[in-house]
Amino acid sequence: MRKILSFFAAATFAIALSVFSATPSLAKDAQVGSAAPVFTTQGALAGKVFTFNLAQELKKGPVVLYFFPKVFTKGCTAEAHEFAEKHDEFVKAGATVIGLSGDKIDEISKFSVSECRNKFAVGQASPKIIKQYDVAFMPMGGMSNRTSFVIAKDGKIALRHTDLNYIGHVEKTLAAVKSLAAGQ
Repeated sequence: MRKILSFFAAATFAIALSVFSATPSLAKDAQVGSAAPVFTTQGALAGKVFTFNLAQELKKGPVVLYFFPKVFTKGCTAEAHEFAEKHDEFVKAGATVIGLSGDKIDEISKFSVSECRNKFAVGQASPKIIKQYDVAFMPMGGMSNRTSFVIAKDGKIALRHTDLNYIGHVEKTLAAVKSLAAGQ
């Protein structure tokens, strides 16, 4: 009987998760063409904590802002590795990459070294930032889903891609950044 209940609980969670991840966002903020919500938060690069300010970074060029659920999990680690491997291409196209998670800054700092390979910053996504970008992972309070944004230098969102599967996020954001660079 326990196995049957466990199966039904897992199946119910999987169905809810698939419905949630496939449901388009209804928020007007953080949609393609709209102004990206600006924020300041704690970030870490190569294990060193600093203050990240989106408005300041946009003065340098486009920003790839990607939200991920949890540091040191399989998908989030794989996604960070991909961003690290392609980091030089993002820089060549003039973009800054930063990952955001609802985790504590000490864990984020460790993640910036071991999984981001000291290549790009990761920061702390507060509940306010998660709400502004409409990326709440409903089954788990305080966590974000996996959503990648490309924000043009003018502060407008050029790409929003949501999929709990990390595969494709790096390629889509890099293509959008290159497209922005070609249009400038």
